[in-house]
Amino acid sequence: MKKFFISILFIFVSLFIVDRVGGAIMWWINQHTHDVSGPKIKYLVNDVHEDVLLMGTSRCNSHYVPSIISDTLGMSVYNGGIDASDNIYSHYIIFNHILAVHHPKVLCLEVQPSDFIRQPDPFRCITFFAPYIGKNERADSIFRLAGKYWPYRISHLYRYNAKAVSNIAGLAINRHSGGDHGYIPDPKPTKFPGKLYSYSTPTHIDSLKIDYLQRFISLCKQNNIQLTFTISPSYKKVESDCYDVLKTIAIDHHIPFLDYHTKGLFLDHPEYFHDKDHLWDKGARLYSAIFAHDLKNVLDSLN
Repeated sequence: MKKFFISILFIFVSLFIVDRVGGAIMWWINQHTHDVSGPKIKYLVNDVHEDVLLMGTSRCNSHYVPSIISDTLGMSVYNGGIDASDNIYSHYIIFNHILAVHHPKVLCLEVQPSDFIRQPDPFRCITFFAPYIGKNERADSIFRLAGKYWPYRISHLYRYNAKAVSNIAGLAINRHSGGDHGYIPDPKPTKFPGKLYSYSTPTHIDSLKIDYLQRFISLCKQNNIQLTFTISPSYKKVESDCYDVLKTIAIDHHIPFLDYHTKGLFLDHPEYFHDKDHLWDKGARLYSAIFAHDLKNVLDSLN
């Protein structure tokens, strides 16, 4: 029996050592990778310092060219859009990490239906930020809410389950070459979108997501950050009330709302789109010039 318990103890100690060593190796890889999201998250957590910060998912990442916006505003700009970050829970996590090191003057949040509708697994993409568990209590609160906090606290290696392959591949392939202050352009597609898609007005609202949108807004107010909601072009037709949930929140909190999707910007130019959800570099540059002009007017009107 004694040998049995010694064997069990040996297994647990071995697993612990493997987990901690493996976690340390993956942390080093995560901090040195050149994949799409790793360097950007690292920058936002540790080094971001720009006056204007753009946040959102891949649509933010692909649509806003900081150098164009900076030239118009006369302010430094960083594109903090993170591919597949999906919804407000991811934005809330990374924003709290940002606030620990920097308070931008202006924050433009690219919003979309996933920020307020019900989803089967709304916490699926927060795993991208698991390597930074334990560094910010408010950010960690989302992992507690999702019921994923303790598995990541116990196992350091498990924190990399979502992005391990991408992080490792990023040691050999630099996905940020040709980028512009966080902007990573989508290439010209071999075929432009043909059929014009339609998107119905969402009806299943997630009250918890609405609560975290409100918390995000409160953090901006507490830190004197001018928040603006934006919705960039998409090759999908929507009804005029598609974003009414977000627009109501914006009105209630006096948040400027720049909605280019409902007005159908570029719907007559499929050649600007990489796919139905994303502009390629040509479209992004044209859109950024329009957005920068409108954002400047908004900021000037608030001063």
